[in-house]
Order: sequence, then structure tokens, then C-alpha cells
Amino acid sequence: MFDIVSPEAIKEGRATDAYFDRTREALEGAGRNPHVVCEVTADQFPTGEFEVFAGVKDAAALLEGRDVDAHALGAGQLFDGGPVLRIEGPYLEFAELETSLLGFLSAASGWATAARRVKSAADDTSVLSFGARHVHPSSAAALERAALVGGLDGFSHVAAGDVLGREAAGTMPHALVICFGRGEQEAAWRAFDEHVPPEVPRVALTDTYSDEVDEALRAVEAVDGLASVRLDTTGSRRGDFEHIVREVRWALDDAGHEEVGIFVSGGLGVDEVRALRDHVEGFGVGSGVSNADPVDFALDIVERDGESAAKRGKLSGAKQVYRAGEEHVVRPADEPGPTDGRPLLRPLVEDGEIVRSFDIDEAATRCAGDVERVGFGEE
Repeated sequence: MFDIVSPEAIKEGRATDAYFDRTREALEGAGRNPHVVCEVTADQFPTGEFEVFAGVKDAAALLEGRDVDAHALGAGQLFDGGPVLRIEGPYLEFAELETSLLGFLSAASGWATAARRVKSAADDTSVLSFGARHVHPSSAAALERAALVGGLDGFSHVAAGDVLGREAAGTMPHALVICFGRGEQEAAWRAFDEHVPPEVPRVALTDTYSDEVDEALRAVEAVDGLASVRLDTTGSRRGDFEHIVREVRWALDDAGHEEVGIFVSGGLGVDEVRALRDHVEGFGVGSGVSNADPVDFALDIVERDGESAAKRGKLSGAKQVYRAGEEHVVRPADEPGPTDGRPLLRPLVEDGEIVRSFDIDEAATRCAGDVERVGFGEE
């Protein structure tokens, strides 16, 4: 019905590049299946540009049941060069999984990194992920998990909430107001108030037909106990958005509605969030997270049958990575780490069994702590 590769095909290794099928045919025909160590890396050496690791839950599920051992960073861990995942076992146990494995890690780590940048810019102000409409629906839960790991406070996608065991957040679109028509905004806001479950925050969208100040003041008069107004002004009509937001705040306060907050959304990135954070109580960020570039991970053999082996331009031999103060350090796995270093690659899969849990809140806490250690996202 849809152009979706099934979970069964992914698990079986059919979601692969064709040359891995050719590799299997060649190796089996030649009677070869070396014991290898493979590593997933973006940069071989630290560059000073930290990124957030995500997607490890799906990676573990992909490797489960295979005759392999795997070590990985924790979800939410910041990394700067060196491996984020190491797999050891007979090569043909996992050869066809490379394509899906990198897809799980690359997209999720890109989303989590972008989410962390946005959350760092927002400081203590709440940020919700509104970006599911920009990705394939089959990826929505992965996007929202990555957004939470990166530090966002919630998300809007209902089915992703079913997968992750979280309640989706959201109030009303412009479509609701337009269905009532110009001049009938009050009827739309009242219908929302009267018929939406009481646990949903009363937030009125106030930029559909007229000036944001005008609709905001009308909304607070139309709905008793309104929690917030939301501004989602189209870019072509926005002008100086910070000025508009401050003007709405002034008008609400002047009318005695200091308790009514302002929530903003629509094409917001790090710079806009940083500029607006002192004037609003929350953000909805979509493309600023969902349109992030994937992290350019590659998977490479670094040992074959106990001997160092790597292609040109890659560092041979198994490695460990450490957090040493603010630094990310890469060392050979069989050498001592820095005296003040904490090893980051930890067991993920042992003899085909997953040996780690994947709690989203724990990952988000790990991410936030690492952000403080390395100064990620500082102005």
C-alpha cells in the first residue's frame, strides 16, 4: 500500500545495498568468513565539533539474535571523532545489516544533535518537536525519540506517542479557525474550549485572519482561563517577529492578562529561538530538527582474524573513546586510556543478546550532563 520496507525485511538483512549480496556470494563461494572487528565512525580524529549519538536502540534490535558482540556509546552521549559502535563476530553474520545499521544511526544522531542545539538555545523555555510532517511517516517515532534524547520536552505525533509510550502534545491548527470562517474566530476558540478534553491546555491560535494583537486580545475575552496564545505567523507576513511577540506580550499585560503565555512556532531555528526565549513560554520547532543533515557515519573493518586491517584513510585496530574532562579522546582499545578518562564504549550486545536498556529520560539526562561537560551549544 505504501512505499515502506517492512520490519521483517530490515531484520532479515533485505534492506541492504546490492553489493552486500554480491559480497556474500563471493565469500561463501570462496569458503571465507573471517572473524572481524568493525567500527562505525564519522570522523577518525576529534575535530572540536561534538554531535549527539542516537538510534542505538534500533541498532541493538537489528543485531539481536546474531552471533556478534557489540559495544556502543550510550544514547544521548556526545562524541567527537572515533567509533560510536564496535561490532565483533564472523563477517557474514552481519554483512547485509550495514546499510540499515547506518541508516538507524545517521538520521537519529542528526536529529538529536539539532534538537540539542535548539534546546540549548532555548535554555529553560519549553520546546516541542513539530517536525514529523517533514519525514516519512514510518520514521516519525525515530524522529521523536531522537528529539527527546536531544532534550526537547515533547512532540506532536500521535502514533509516535503510541510507540514511545508518551502523550502527544498539540492544540489547534489554522484549519480549525478557517473552518469557522473570517470573523468567526471566537466561535472556533470556544468550540475548542467546549469540546476538547479538559486536560489539553487551552491555547488559542491567534494569527489566522487579522493582526496578532487583535486576535490575542479577542481570544482571551472569548475563552475563560486561556493558558496561552500561539503565534505561527507565515514568514511572508512576519516582518520582525520578535517585535510582534513583544507587542503581543505588552498588549496582554496592559489588558490585565499577565497570566496568559505566548507560544510560538513556524520555521524557527537556533537563532530565532535564542532571540525569542525571554519573551515566550514555549516553542514548537519543526524543520529546525527534522531537516537536519544525517551524521555521515561509515562502517569499516578494522581487524580481520586478530590482525589490524583497514582501508586507506581509516585507522586500523579496535579503539576505545574516553571523556577526559572536556575532551573526547580516541585510543587503541588495547592501550591504557587517559588517567582522568572515562571509557564510553560499553557492552550493547553479547552473543546476540541485548544487555542494555533504553530509557528515554535517562538518555536525555546523559545528553544534558555531557552538554555541560563539553560546553556544547554555548553562545
